[in-house]
Amino acid sequence: MTLTLAPASRARNAAGRTRVPRRRATLNWIATHAIAVALSIMFLGPLVFIALTAVMTDHQALTSQLWPKDWEWGNFAEIFQKAPLLTWILNTLMYAVLATVFMLISSIPVAYALARLRFPGRKVATLLVITTMMLPPQVVAVPIYILWARFHLTGTLWPLILPMLLGDAFSIFLLRQFLATIPKEYSDAARVDGYGEFGTLVRVILPMAKPAIAAVALFQFFYCWNDYYGPLLYAGTDTSHWTLSVGLASFRAVHRVQWNLTMAATLLAMAPVIIVFFFAQKAFIEGVKLTGVK
Repeated sequence: MTLTLAPASRARNAAGRTRVPRRRATLNWIATHAIAVALSIMFLGPLVFIALTAVMTDHQALTSQLWPKDWEWGNFAEIFQKAPLLTWILNTLMYAVLATVFMLISSIPVAYALARLRFPGRKVATLLVITTMMLPPQVVAVPIYILWARFHLTGTLWPLILPMLLGDAFSIFLLRQFLATIPKEYSDAARVDGYGEFGTLVRVILPMAKPAIAAVALFQFFYCWNDYYGPLLYAGTDTSHWTLSVGLASFRAVHRVQWNLTMAATLLAMAPVIIVFFFAQKAFIEGVKLTGVK
């Protein structure tokens, strides 16, 4: 009898010993990720609230009933009838895309020159770029507005787009930090092969700097998409040039009691940014990591 019970006893003991490490691993995982889970719920909570309110009726919105009784999907179509939402989206898209493209065209050569070339005053130029980042835009708002008014461009979004042809200080600094980490041997090899500075930049440096370029492009795109101060300052007098941020503020004021429509419009304004970040998050995170760590 003892011989037959011994294997079963050993099996139970082995199973017990196996369950203990599993419990410890589970508890360790919960303890390690508890803060992350709590923060995720904290950030996702408002988004879920907006999504649920967007499909509620006008009488149920912002009441104690958090789950919709009747799913009003027609709210998304109704906001296009009550406000020129498509025009706001197109204006915002034009502003964000053109400003991002112009920023990349102008900032990449400047960052390359500050990081890779040796010329008198290079350190002073880098210091000026960093100093520009510390200057609040409200300080120079009045003289710049007067300048664009003399060119008869106020009332449009061009005063926000055209300055990107002169570069962006924050983007130049981030790109410069990344380009400075690329070994000089690559540039020397390109010059031996007969490439000039422009050829070296286009054929050698840019392919290696894709993560940093993606990061600054997304930074600029998100900033322009959510910008409220600039469009309000320059295009506030002409409703045909309003962006989503300015239009939604006006829509909320006009339809202040219809929170379901306001939340539906807000959700549509957030959707493109969420989609862009979802598909580009790998390049974005990698660019930020390499730019900051290296």
